[in-house]
Amino acid sequence: MTVRRVVPNVQSEAVEESREFYGLLGFEEVMNHGWIMTLASPSSPAAQVSFMARDKTAPVTPDMSVEVDDVDAAYAAVRDSGAEIVHPLQDEEWGVRRFFVRDPNGRVVNVLGHR
Repeated sequence: MTVRRVVPNVQSEAVEESREFYGLLGFEEVMNHGWIMTLASPSSPAAQVSFMARDKTAPVTPDMSVEVDDVDAAYAAVRDSGAEIVHPLQDEEWGVRRFFVRDPNGRVVNVLGHR
């Protein structure tokens, strides 16, 4: 399994203000679904940060997202370890397959793969 990117998720109602502020640092909007917006560096596209008011289909807002090349293998490894699955593995309408797991620090990690 390969990690493709790691993105911090900031729970925020100040999406417009965040876009403007991080724009001062060179970030540009690359995705906006209304409930989540992702900004990326044009010179290093994997350098990203997301802002979300709430998660569309999950009961909690994740603290970070980790994109992997094989989300099913990641799910099996995490499940077999006994870690707490916070949101089950499922396909989402916006083109990702994902699940949430709680890390040893209590943080919720969104593990995903693009379909």
